[in-house]
Amino acid sequence: MKFRAKIVDTACLNHFTRVSNMIAKLAKTCTLRISPDKLNFVLSDKVANGGVSMWCELEQENFFSEFQMEGVSAENNEIYLELTSENLSRALKTAQNARALKVKLTNKHFPCLTVSIELLSVSSSSRVVTHDIPVKVIPRKLWKDLQEPTVPDADVSIYLPVLKTMKSVVEKMKNISNHLIIEANLNGELNLKIETELVCVTTHFKDLGNPPLASENASQDRNSEQMAEVHIDIRKLLQFLAGQQVNPTKATCNIVKNKIVHFDLLHEDVSLQYFIPALS
Repeated sequence: MKFRAKIVDTACLNHFTRVSNMIAKLAKTCTLRISPDKLNFVLSDKVANGGVSMWCELEQENFFSEFQMEGVSAENNEIYLELTSENLSRALKTAQNARALKVKLTNKHFPCLTVSIELLSVSSSSRVVTHDIPVKVIPRKLWKDLQEPTVPDADVSIYLPVLKTMKSVVEKMKNISNHLIIEANLNGELNLKIETELVCVTTHFKDLGNPPLASENASQDRNSEQMAEVHIDIRKLLQFLAGQQVNPTKATCNIVKNKIVHFDLLHEDVSLQYFIPALS
């Protein structure tokens, strides 16, 4: 099992740092899946147990100038590593304005992801800062739990409003209730609602638009005004929104009535899927 990669382009380095910061906000620990052409950050907190799931994917060729890996075997050419997300984002914080970044799977009495950052010093000679991030190699038999989640057929798919706006609304609602209702229809309308014994608060978003294919499929047997709703834990939604530092190129919300809400974001060339299950 071998892995080594290098980033020299500053824009790629900054983008990779932003991705790792986002992951650290979304998941305390996650799985890094390394394959010949992709890197994935995976969180699989069994939706059945009320946990969220995450699947973040980036094409390695869009980031790395060098990328070599040998998986567990020729037919299973992948590596799965469990790591503390914050350790990676903390290591990459020192990489601003770096000349190069190298990542390598090493063994220092225990498996590590060794991050070496080549920094320019004032005298134009460079110095190297190295971080050893402890990782746990996940055995082949557990890989089946870490595959890309299947997306159930949504009752409604809708484009999201500006995430910053959504976040400030949800932050205020969190002071009143721990539960939130997300509802949307095929008319481009999305509502965020909280209901307690004393108060009912709703924020309406209009004219958001619906992805063409999804609305065609669903509209055959669905009134476009009819709302599909899901009750979720407001803290899980807030955690997701807090992780989005940059407004994505594309952001879609898919609602499976009373079961799950699935967020699908595209940040330039990084895709993020995030699943929040309904409260039972």
